[in-house]
Amino acid sequence: NEYKSYLRRSPIMDVPSNPPSSPGRRRVIEFSSSPPRERSEAAENLPNFEDETNLLGREEEVDEGEGEDLFGDNMENDYQPIPELDTYEDDIIDAEEYEAMSPSTRLAAEQQMRDRDRAMAERGEGRMRRGLLFDTIDEDSRPGRRRRIIQQAGEFENVEEMPEAIENLEDLKGHSISEWVTMIGPRLEIKNRFKQFLRTYVDEKGASVYREKMRQMCEANKQSLVVDYNGLAAEQSVIAYFLPEAPKEMLGIFNEAAREVVLSLFPNYHRIASEIHVRISELPLLEEIRSLRQLHLNQLIRTSGVVTSHTGVLPQLNLVKFDCIKCRNTIGPLVQTQGKEVKPSSCPECQSYGPFEINMEQTIYQNYQRITIQESPGKVAAGRLPRQKDAILLGDLVDICKPGNEIELTGIYTNSFDGSLNTVNGFPVFSTVIEANYVVVKEDKEAVDKLIDDDIKEIKALSQEDNIGDRIMASIAPSIYGHENIKRAIALSLFSGVAKNPGKKHKVRGDINILLCGDPGTAKSQFLKYVTKVAQRPVFTTGQGASAVGLTAYVQKHPVTREWTLEAGALVLADKGVCLIDEFDKMNDADRTSIHEAMEQQTISISKAGIVASLQARCSIIAAANPIGGRYDPSLTFSENVDLTEPILSRFDVLCVVRDIVDPVIDEHMARFVTGSHMRHHPANVMNPVDTNDTTTNMALSIPQQLLKKYIMYARTMITPKLHYVNQDKIAKLYSELRRESMASGSIPITVRHIESMIRMAEANARLHLREHVREDDINTAIRIMLETFIDTQKYSVVKNMRLTFARYLSYKRDHNELVLFLLKQLAKDQMVYSRSRYGDDIQTVEISAEELEDKARQINLHNIQPFYESEMFLKHRFVHDKKKNVILLTL
Repeated sequence: NEYKSYLRRSPIMDVPSNPPSSPGRRRVIEFSSSPPRERSEAAENLPNFEDETNLLGREEEVDEGEGEDLFGDNMENDYQPIPELDTYEDDIIDAEEYEAMSPSTRLAAEQQMRDRDRAMAERGEGRMRRGLLFDTIDEDSRPGRRRRIIQQAGEFENVEEMPEAIENLEDLKGHSISEWVTMIGPRLEIKNRFKQFLRTYVDEKGASVYREKMRQMCEANKQSLVVDYNGLAAEQSVIAYFLPEAPKEMLGIFNEAAREVVLSLFPNYHRIASEIHVRISELPLLEEIRSLRQLHLNQLIRTSGVVTSHTGVLPQLNLVKFDCIKCRNTIGPLVQTQGKEVKPSSCPECQSYGPFEINMEQTIYQNYQRITIQESPGKVAAGRLPRQKDAILLGDLVDICKPGNEIELTGIYTNSFDGSLNTVNGFPVFSTVIEANYVVVKEDKEAVDKLIDDDIKEIKALSQEDNIGDRIMASIAPSIYGHENIKRAIALSLFSGVAKNPGKKHKVRGDINILLCGDPGTAKSQFLKYVTKVAQRPVFTTGQGASAVGLTAYVQKHPVTREWTLEAGALVLADKGVCLIDEFDKMNDADRTSIHEAMEQQTISISKAGIVASLQARCSIIAAANPIGGRYDPSLTFSENVDLTEPILSRFDVLCVVRDIVDPVIDEHMARFVTGSHMRHHPANVMNPVDTNDTTTNMALSIPQQLLKKYIMYARTMITPKLHYVNQDKIAKLYSELRRESMASGSIPITVRHIESMIRMAEANARLHLREHVREDDINTAIRIMLETFIDTQKYSVVKNMRLTFARYLSYKRDHNELVLFLLKQLAKDQMVYSRSRYGDDIQTVEISAEELEDKARQINLHNIQPFYESEMFLKHRFVHDKKKNVILLTL
């Protein structure tokens, strides 16, 4: 009864839609400043409300205006007495006495009345229109409502500063971008647009790109979401424009939006990762390290380089809490920034100014690592020192790279106060650092993925040619005349063999090491310089300027953390590339011994200053050395000509001896080649190139250098030849014969490493032809190259006998015309020496007996040399065959 009586007394009662028939007391207050008029008692003569439909909720909602002024000069007239209406009916007057209600009963009654009024408002009944007292859907679509909600939430102190609607996000209204994106309106708009981008961006097939990326990220329990900048710019150009200009604020908004989208898909993922980091990839502009200036400060940049050192992973304060020592009150959390340490000024509990100590348990940390990147050696201009820059890796980016890796880094270029710089350079000077956002380690696989279909088609079509081996060798250092054996060895080293690691216990290298040794002026250093232009990740150094630690690695104290860190040397920087060492014989023995491990095991072990580590040095080594005394003496063995120990010599797969032999025919051809090369490449003759007879053939066979680089990169990455049907008896017999000849001649020792060298060269030859399996001709070619290099290192007295002993191997897969031409040149040289000793130097022609040449050819199983007389090679070297006299004439 108490509850029902309270409902009858409630001020919010249901009003009947029709007026009662019996007269009653009613007060009608008209919201206007004019005085009220007298009304008759008839209810039908009473005017309606000024906007009755608005009260009933049957009109579309419009924007709220200023309204009518209820506090004007005549506001008292609204409350004048009206005797005709100031009477009440008896049935609605309740004069009974009621007891006071308990608070719980009152709350229950009020809740029931609110539920009743809300239900009636939804049906459009009663006095309360929809949305007048209760929240409804779509209420935030009205700008006025949105402003009031934001103001009530305390997110914006002054509503007038906030824009009406963020339809034109690019309109900064006079603010800078960094200020604009921190305002609540633009911030919410950017957040909503980025969330929409993550949800709606699809690929060419119509599949959601980032939904799949988020699924894969959550499956791997990671917290980094990689976003392609080009896709973002295509869909949300304004956001993509803001991102490089205000990266710190924009990335913070992106992280919040990405976390909400991830939690909407996987609600419990916050138990695994509390934060989601958005990583920006494929930023269009790639800056060089030496080109970073004041213009790039606080900008999002993308640069590349080689990692030379890195610190250990340290914990860094992220959200820090402090304990007041006096009252033990906990203060915080405070956000720790990269610039300076954050400390509370005073305790809000006891108002003391300290001291404070960090609450270790409640403080949140994040991983911190500092790396140093240096310009790639191949990109540094001549005469310039490589620049370097420090970068900070946070969170899950730590340990993503190691010294020697070539990386592309996207991050925020910031500055920080450094007292040591001010001491040296004067105040104020700031040190710069890159706060990394995205790091990708460059691999050959990624470079191959960037090749277009036309490049791959051209590469595969090139590999189908019969003379692809000759074309690649003609393309190696095309400006150098001759030296086919060196060009062939360098070509095989660029393609390399296949590394093997059976059972992850015993690693066998696949890289091919080459040593060039010979007389001065034979273009040894030019070969090394050429390799730096065509190889992947080349590092060039000289023996005189390289030390043991410069080639391997060294330990130094980091200037910031004051801990011992590793600095990578040349061999570590050339990981998965080529290390070129000139003047190899000028190195100290102690320095040369340090690379023994790197040449065979391809690792560098360090045990210094408490650091015990093993670094990767998976690279080919191409070295050039001069003989003792300057010139190579053919009457001595290779070991006697070169001041190198046997352990280091056995680690080279190919030993190339370069001799400067006086030969009038070859000398004349070389002079013509050099002269024609100078004429052809002279700046004045660029538009009218000069072709000489000696260079036309090489130019026709050679491959463009850019295509050659792509061909080598594709073969090294995509082709892994396998050994199946190998003639093991042939290799075993050859090995035993080589061991016997080596012991008899006293030259370089033949070890088991030479068998592995033959297999590596066979695999490299198969890669050169883009074959998936090593064939018999690859093995025979490797054997021929091995024998040629072995015979060239012998004394002059035993060379001829060895060539006869291994003639069946040396003649394999070699053009018969080349063999006959070699024999003919030997006969021409002997006849020339005889003629000059008898007739003097005034001889114009040299006659060689054709029968003698045929006898020499039959000794190497060539019985028909008539096609040789008609070949282009025969005529090119100015030989003429006189069939009547059966002699061969050479015009000098």
